Amino acid sequence: MKGIAVLGILVLMARAGAAQSSIHPRLEGKWEAKTDDGPRLIMVRADSSAQFGDQVARWRLVGDSVWFTLGDGVWSVYGMKITGDKLVISGGDLEKPVSLRRVGPATARPDTLQVPDPPPATARAW
Repeated sequence: MKGIAVLGILVLMARAGAAQSSIHPRLEGKWEAKTDDGPRLIMVRADSSAQFGDQVARWRLVGDSVWFTLGDGVWSVYGMKITGDKLVISGGDLEKPVSLRRVGPATARPDTLQVPDPPPATARAW
């Protein structure tokens, strides 16, 4: 009887996970954007850190938007759409939408890399 209850809980957790993944697309991974200066890589990790070259940011998903902060107390907000391994970010300070392609999984964040503190939950987005 106990085994059936555990199995039922696992089934419910799996369904909740599937429902959550359809609500919140998986942003974690190694993304590549092609620019005029060549390809640019962005590492987005499950620990809410994102790395763009030498810069480290913290990220948060809010609805269909992704918020980034570099630890300066300000969130930058961009519209986001993920379809398979394609990510399109738009709005914010971007002149035009940027398309990225997932090129691999996220790597672990080195211990030497500090993630900025997030602004308080009450902070406004710019």
